[in-house]
Amino acid sequence: MPSTKNKVALVLSYQYPGKYALTVLAGAVEADAVGQDVALRFPRDRESLLAAVRECHDAGYRVVVAWSFYSASFPGAVEELAWLRERLEGREVLCIAGGVHATAETEQTLRGGFELVAVGEGEPVLLELLGRLVRGEDPKQTRGMSRLVDGRMVSQGRGEGVVMDTYPPFAARHRMFGAIEITRGCIYACRFCQTPFMNKARFRHRSVENIARWTRVLREAGKRDVRFITPTSMSYGTADESVNLEALERMLAAVREAMSPGGRVFYGTFPSEVRPEHVTPEALALLKRYVDNDNLIIGGQSGSERILQASHRGHDVETVVRAASLAVEAGFVPNVDFILGLPGETPEDVRATLALMQRLSELGAKVHGHTFMPLPGTPYRDAPPGSVDDETRKELDRLASQGRLYGHWKQQVALANGIAARRQPRR
Repeated sequence: MPSTKNKVALVLSYQYPGKYALTVLAGAVEADAVGQDVALRFPRDRESLLAAVRECHDAGYRVVVAWSFYSASFPGAVEELAWLRERLEGREVLCIAGGVHATAETEQTLRGGFELVAVGEGEPVLLELLGRLVRGEDPKQTRGMSRLVDGRMVSQGRGEGVVMDTYPPFAARHRMFGAIEITRGCIYACRFCQTPFMNKARFRHRSVENIARWTRVLREAGKRDVRFITPTSMSYGTADESVNLEALERMLAAVREAMSPGGRVFYGTFPSEVRPEHVTPEALALLKRYVDNDNLIIGGQSGSERILQASHRGHDVETVVRAASLAVEAGFVPNVDFILGLPGETPEDVRATLALMQRLSELGAKVHGHTFMPLPGTPYRDAPPGSVDDETRKELDRLASQGRLYGHWKQQVALANGIAARRQPRR
C-alpha cells in the first residue's frame, strides 16, 4: 500500500537580522524533494506570524515555526515565542530555533522556550526534521538538534559544514531573494567574531558557475542589484591569507555578464567587508572594472597596535591608513569599521583609536562605530561588555556632527550589557 504523507507547514519568523539565514534555509527546502510536501510562509511581524500559524494549523498542516537570531536578538525572539504561545488556543505547533546564538548557547536557547534547537549549519538539519514530520516520524531524533529531557539537555550532535553549491542562496520560487552567500567560514578567527567559531576557521566558496547561475535567476526575476555575503570580500577563491585576483575577476566578470544589461553589482560593501591588507592598487583597479558601489567597507577595529594584536586581527594600524588612502585615490569612499570598548582597552588605547578615526576622516574616509559585545561562542565571551566614557562620547559626537562618523554604537552599549547579563556559566 502507498505510504501516506503528512502536510507540513514551515512558518519562518522573517525579521531582520535573522532573515538572511531564513532566506537560505527556505531556498534549501524549496530545492529539496521534501519541499514538495512543505508549505512555506514568511510572516514579517507578530500579527501575521500568528495568522499564518492559525491558518496552516486549521488547514490540517503540522506546523513548524522557526526563528534564527544573533545574540542581541535573542530576548526579542524569546518574547515573541511566548507571545505566540499565549495566543495559540490549544493548537499544537513545533517551535524551533537556530543560528549563531542558538549554536553557542544551546541550553539557554532551549530554556527560553524553544522545543528543539539546531546546532551548527542548518540546511541538512532542517531538511531531515521536515522529512521526519512528512513521514510521521519523531522530529526529536533529528541529527543536529538538541532538546531538554527532564530538565537536562540531550544533544543529537551538530549540523556539519555544507558544500556551498549544494544549496541555493535564496528561495527563488517564493520570490524571497537576498544577498548571495559566496563564502562560509573564516580563517582569521578574530577573537570578537562569531563567524569562524560557528562555521569553522576555514573558507568554503561557492563556485563561479553556481554564483553566475543564481545571479541570472535574480536578474530574470526583475531584481536590479546583486550583493554578496562573505566574511572577507577579497578572499574569494583562496584557502589562506593570500588574495587570488584571477579567481576574483573570473567571479566578478561572470556576475557582471549575468546582471547585464542594466543590472548593478555591489561588492566589498554591506553586508560584507574588505580586510585592510587586501586593499591594493591592483585589487582596487579590478573592483573599478566590475562593481557599481562607490564605497568600500574596511575592517579597522582599533587604533591601538596592542589591541589589534590581542584580538588577532592580523594587521597593524598603518595598514588601515594605507588601505583608506588607496581607496580614496581609486575613487572609493572608505567606510572603516571600529569597535569601541574592546577587552583590555586602556585610556591610551582609546586615545589611539580616536586619533586614527580623526586621521582617516581627514583622508576622506567615514568611520562606522560599533560597541564591543561579548558574543557567545567567541574567545571574548567572558569579557566585560564594551563601554564608552563621557570624554570619548563627546569626541565621537563631534565626529558624527561633522558627518564623519555613523553607526549604532550608542544603542549597542545597552545590547552589550544585556548579553553580558544573560551569560550562562561555563560547564
